[in-house]
Amino acid sequence: MRLHFHYCPSGFSNCYLLGTDISTEESQQEIPREAIIVDPGIMNSSLLSIIEENEYLLKGVLITHDHQHHIRGLRAIQRVYNTKIYAINPLVGGYRAELVRDGEIINIGAFKTEVFYVPGHSADSAVFRIDRLLFTGDAMSAGLMGTTASSYSAATLVSALRRKILSLPGDYTILPGHGPPSSLEAERRFNLDINSFEQFKNRRPAFRLGF
Repeated sequence: MRLHFHYCPSGFSNCYLLGTDISTEESQQEIPREAIIVDPGIMNSSLLSIIEENEYLLKGVLITHDHQHHIRGLRAIQRVYNTKIYAINPLVGGYRAELVRDGEIINIGAFKTEVFYVPGHSADSAVFRIDRLLFTGDAMSAGLMGTTASSYSAATLVSALRRKILSLPGDYTILPGHGPPSSLEAERRFNLDINSFEQFKNRRPAFRLGF
């Protein structure tokens, strides 16, 4: 697999395109490369060029949560490719989505995708696992968890992250909706919000990335 990073300056957000490679044997059989997009905050000529120059067949769009900084590119994507959208929310940005559920494993073309429901930052927040990659949206970023509207939401999010994500065996690459990538092992050891939740509950909310 090949991971392409696409930055969306309007929302300081990350979009990811994951594509397949073609082996020599596959090339002879003319099997097309496949790709999926995660959280298209924008669809512009740069992202279009990645798809077209690699001759990717776009198989779907994964949405970690229905916030504008992560879905603004859907309209253009649907106009050009009219591909399936996968999300916890059955309606995303005015488009119908294929409903995914916690613990479900779905096959989107060549991509085996596991779904983790992690509410707290939003009611429809999900983390998607593909191979050794975790697309965490705004639920968790490097050293922090997502912003929440109440202490109850914060507790809900911490609980979900501890039970479903931090408990995964081995290490993974964390690819968040905002900010730099991280690793699961680093978040287990150094995530300030999750590892010091008692202090987090009692302190005033502070501004940080996550919309």
